[in-house]
Amino acid sequence: MRGNTPCPCGSGVKFKKCHGANN
Repeated sequence: MRGNTPCPCGSGVKFKKCHGANN
C-alpha cells in the first residue's frame, strides 16, 4: 500500500503517518 493513501484502519490519517509509520 502506498504511503499517501488513507490508512485502512479508518482513522482518516495517511497510511505513512499511521499504521505505515513503523515499517
